[in-house]
Amino acid sequence: MNDFTLPETRYALSRDVNIPYQVMGDGPVDSHDQLAKQTIDRHRGILVKNTGDGILATFDGPGRAVRCALAFSTASRQIGLPLRAGLHTGEIELRGRDIGGIAVHAAARVLAKSQSSEVLVSRVVTDLVAGAGLKFAERGSHELKGLPGRWDLFAASV
Repeated sequence: MNDFTLPETRYALSRDVNIPYQVMGDGPVDSHDQLAKQTIDRHRGILVKNTGDGILATFDGPGRAVRCALAFSTASRQIGLPLRAGLHTGEIELRGRDIGGIAVHAAARVLAKSQSSEVLVSRVVTDLVAGAGLKFAERGSHELKGLPGRWDLFAASV
């Protein structure tokens, strides 16, 4: 299958769990993966892949992506797995069963700036969910590796 850009905008949500993934069997990793799939499904998202120490998912709207990340963060803390999340919105490229493109790279770079138990989003996300009942605290303007300019980042909450 050839790579192509979707004509519509999708929302890339990249998350990273702050634990080593040497745990095997029915331990915390399996619980995390099951919880991730349930939470993403509940928010009408698509789990693209497990990355070993995180996940990559897409959503049909930025509000659902933010709410999913917040719900997943809360549920993960309850099972002893604090996580951090990075969200950005933009067009993605389908690469077989995987996705790629600048939006995915941007979400990963936003994730890299997040702290433990923090859901960090780009300004694009905050602009698109204005009036949706979500709250955002400024986390400053940052250079994101491999991306031009400075990016305003915000911590999400309800």
